[in-house]
Amino acid sequence: MNSLFRLAGDNALPVAWAASRNHSIDTIENESRRAFLLGVSTGALVLAIGALPLRALAEEAKLYGGAGMPGGLQDDPRVFIAIAPDGSVTLINIRAEMGQGVRTSMPMIIADELDADWGRVTVQQANADEAKYGNQNTDGSRSVRQAFTSLRHAGAAARQMLEAAAAAAWGVPVTEVKASLHEVVDSKTGRRGGYGEFAAAAALLPVPAADQIKLKTPQEFRYIGKGLVGGTDNNDIVTGKAQYGIDTRLEGMLYAVIARPPVFGGMLKSHVATEALKVPGVIKVAVLDSSPIPSAYMPLGGVAVIASNTWAAIEGRKKLVIEWEGGTNAAYDSVEYHKQLSASAAKPGEMARNLGDVYAALASAERKIAVEYYLPHLAHATMEPPAAVARISDGKCAAWACVQAPEDTRDLLAGVLGISKENVTVHMMLLGGGFGRKSKPDFVAEAALLSKAVDGQPVKVTWTREDDLAHDYFHTVSVERIEAAIDSSGKPLAWLQRSTAPTIMSTFAPSQVRESAMELALGLTNLPFFGVPNLRIEAPEALAHTRIGWFRSVSNIPHAFATQVAADELAHVAGRDPKDFLLELIGPPQKVDPGTLGDTQNYGEDPTLYPVNSGRLRGVIETVAKAASWGRTMPAGSGLGIAAHYSFMTYTAVVFEVVVAADGSLSIPRVDIAVDCGPQVNPERVRAQMEGSVVQGISLALLGEISFAKGHAVQTNFHEYEILRFDAAPGEIHVHNVGASDFSVQLGGVGEPGVPPVAPALINAIFAATGKRIRNLPVREQLRAV
Repeated sequence: MNSLFRLAGDNALPVAWAASRNHSIDTIENESRRAFLLGVSTGALVLAIGALPLRALAEEAKLYGGAGMPGGLQDDPRVFIAIAPDGSVTLINIRAEMGQGVRTSMPMIIADELDADWGRVTVQQANADEAKYGNQNTDGSRSVRQAFTSLRHAGAAARQMLEAAAAAAWGVPVTEVKASLHEVVDSKTGRRGGYGEFAAAAALLPVPAADQIKLKTPQEFRYIGKGLVGGTDNNDIVTGKAQYGIDTRLEGMLYAVIARPPVFGGMLKSHVATEALKVPGVIKVAVLDSSPIPSAYMPLGGVAVIASNTWAAIEGRKKLVIEWEGGTNAAYDSVEYHKQLSASAAKPGEMARNLGDVYAALASAERKIAVEYYLPHLAHATMEPPAAVARISDGKCAAWACVQAPEDTRDLLAGVLGISKENVTVHMMLLGGGFGRKSKPDFVAEAALLSKAVDGQPVKVTWTREDDLAHDYFHTVSVERIEAAIDSSGKPLAWLQRSTAPTIMSTFAPSQVRESAMELALGLTNLPFFGVPNLRIEAPEALAHTRIGWFRSVSNIPHAFATQVAADELAHVAGRDPKDFLLELIGPPQKVDPGTLGDTQNYGEDPTLYPVNSGRLRGVIETVAKAASWGRTMPAGSGLGIAAHYSFMTYTAVVFEVVVAADGSLSIPRVDIAVDCGPQVNPERVRAQMEGSVVQGISLALLGEISFAKGHAVQTNFHEYEILRFDAAPGEIHVHNVGASDFSVQLGGVGEPGVPPVAPALINAIFAATGKRIRNLPVREQLRAV
């Protein structure tokens, strides 16, 4: 099969390609789909025998959701389902499992429509194969959201094929038989047979057309929305049997670590490996060419030490004598850059959204605020650092890696090795956390290039924690400037926000010097402050000096922080209750086409199905406020703070209860978070995602910071880039589900939307407790000065 996204030349990896694979600036490029022949295997209804695109999609029509992603959606049952003669069912999971639960939730959707007994189901992880499985990229909180209908189609189609095969075998009308919990039953005679009995015959039948597929009603769901299915990987994880990317071991495997340029864009000037080669176990020292800016997903280059074990490779690296060329970013300094961002934010930027006359309203207002918020770079700091194994043999490459974007990985390996994509196999391993870092497969390319350097012998590249923090695709640094005003009666009058941050697109195109339309649509151009008559969003320039990548909830983090803290600040200027004032900023319930707000992205979804719904945002605010007993009298040193946000088609609101002691120490007795993501396929995973979002959000707000000096990251390990400890976690986290069982509503995302409102709710609670307003993150020692 030919690649749908071809490389421009044997070894080239075009910048435009790299950007289009994930988050393009303004459009998602689609290519025509190819139908593949179906085959069958005797004795089983077999899954891996070709692929068909989602039916009834007109090539000329604008495609949304999963259908608009590279590779599109897949709904053919033979791709996802295998039923053995003994009735055991194997379901294929096509997305990366990194703790969010897709290796349970997605097969569970199929199993429900198939009406399979979950106790007789085995889940198998797919390799990278976009042509067979459709899009496999795991980011954007869209795995379940976008594949829900297509996976239901696959399961229901297989169920109907089994029913048809049983009816034919028994010589009765198909209307008289029904598949139920791994059996097909004749409704008139009570005769029944297991799925395995009819699997081979069912495999010979045509897949029902889309308009002939009979989906279950929500009332008929066996697993969906019930919270009855335990995690597929739970037992292996708690017993230590789970195999993460870093756990891969192959016969004859070598181990490598790499000394990379400490400054982004730096180059190797010279190196001496004499002492490194004397370390017992060190086999070879190899040079990896540096990638010029923009590096996209290409390795940074450097000097690799290849050894018989990881410890020897690390010790050998310590013995290298290396001189680096600093490059254009050698002077990058976070303190100075903060000043540059502030200066840029003080001047008008490129207009992204405009309503009314903000400048005139601000000039005439007597009560107003002019505030600036700073959020530093953040590192993903996944518990499992990047790790990959690659082996080259007979002109083919096989890789085992913890990747979120397996097809991007496959294409990258083909490009750097100069081989066809068909000769590359990417095995998707369990991820020990992802958060967006493992969407970038630079570390897998390193393993492949080093395998090539040792004549195809398998090589595992391991990133140490120091490597991980020094060479991440960092979450962007940001200065958010807000000027806002109220009128004489204390009602919202004007809101001007300038978001000044290096763009992710700079990783692919350095000429991009301000946030893209995609990033601005992450909680800013679609800001649902419909109660403000004069509103303007601007994007001033900000030049990137390091690799910028997407991070859990991406630009929603700075946008939500600034808007929600500023809303609280403006409420106090108005002498209003912060919750009531926030509701007034949002205005009355309404549904709005995001395009009318300047948001042409809408997370890739159809705006008619996914309008901005201020009523749902108001709903989570009211829900969480009630649950937290908002408005109650708090003891001295205690306070409540509230914040809300809309992202990834989901609405969340958070209330923090905090206590700040006389010495400035902070404790968090309770956090309430309300979520309206529409119907919930796997409620327990939704709850877990919200709880995890709260903990991570607190960690980022209190401790998270990567700073730069002389071009390189200052923080080297967890003693400097701290994460939240157990004793600092909230005493209680209460998750409140809104609309979880209403399957008449479109599904929203879950993995990311819980994070953005956490930090502003925490900061607003700290203000309520102390009267101290924190505008620069992380908090760290700022409370000691209270």
